[in-house]
Amino acid sequence: MKLLLDQGLPSAACAILNGNGHDCAHVNQAGLQHSEDAAILAFARAEGRAVVTLDADFHALLALSGEAQPSVVRIRVEGLKAPALAATLEVVLTQCGKEIEAGAAVSVLSHEIRIHKLPIGKVTQTP
Repeated sequence: MKLLLDQGLPSAACAILNGNGHDCAHVNQAGLQHSEDAAILAFARAEGRAVVTLDADFHALLALSGEAQPSVVRIRVEGLKAPALAATLEVVLTQCGKEIEAGAAVSVLSHEIRIHKLPIGKVTQTP
């Protein structure tokens, strides 16, 4: 699995994940540490990477865009150090790796994982 960790997540988790056979990069390594969320999504889409973030804005951008890629995994457990983040992502990838590869917006809470397939349908109102 190819991952891109967003600002606010420990870059040291990439070394752990890379050692476990994943292809993980951090936005700092990609020179995107000061980039807008849309630019990070575009980079991830071009690289075939899923974005891992603490930021809810990525899910909102995906919903508004109607795009089916890239997948975004929002970690809703704050303060994870690199080993705990890597372990959490291993669980997420084991449980919903196929959905992430196909295109998904994933929310990871301490007690559950929520998955929404992409593209996220736009709600229309009927008169």
